[in-house]
Amino acid sequence: MATIDFSQIRRGEHLPARIAAQIGREISEGRISPGEKLPTEHLLARTFGVSRSVVREAIAQLRNEGLVETRQGVGAFATEIERRQSLRIEQGDLSNRESFRDLFQLRIPLEIEAAGLAAIHHVPEELAKIDEALEQMTGAEKWTEQGIVADLAFHRAIAAATHNEYFPLFIGFIAERISLAINAARAAAILEEIVEVTIAEHVSIRDAVAGRDPVKAREAMRYHLNGAAARLDLTIESF
Repeated sequence: MATIDFSQIRRGEHLPARIAAQIGREISEGRISPGEKLPTEHLLARTFGVSRSVVREAIAQLRNEGLVETRQGVGAFATEIERRQSLRIEQGDLSNRESFRDLFQLRIPLEIEAAGLAAIHHVPEELAKIDEALEQMTGAEKWTEQGIVADLAFHRAIAAATHNEYFPLFIGFIAERISLAINAARAAAILEEIVEVTIAEHVSIRDAVAGRDPVKAREAMRYHLNGAAARLDLTIESF
């Protein structure tokens, strides 16, 4: 198993992205060999000085980028070179407002359909994952780092509940980059009323999925993403 000697990550920046970037460099530059097992979540959390939920989000980002694959009950491994995905969006590209809008626009129909499929196909364990993420969002004070991680986890859990392996891949990849761009641009504090509105929108999505109502689930996701676009002052054609 790989050993990684990192200093603790500085606070105040998007921690999962910083951790993912450091581990990604270790993989890309060959210090973690293809097929080699990464340290455990517990060890990585202790090494970086962060919570295990932050480490899980970093590993999820690396998985979406094709640098890491996870095996249930075993751990995370550096992907073999020939199996690595080529899909890349440089974070600096999203500082361009038009590029950011275009990526957000791509996200909307994917997530709307994912919500509908999740309402049809989810099993109790997947609904529990959705509920867990929602509970973490609700408990995050003014949506600091914990809230951002929980928000991404919620959308990934919806995508996973579609039972279509490509939804988590693409939605996770897109949502991660959108979240990073928003986090880099936003003020340190988020207005409490915006947080409350956002959480209420997620509750509506959850309830429609739990009720196995694909029409309401799609509509709830559409309402949430159109609202998010409006809060970001993005002009996007309605879906």
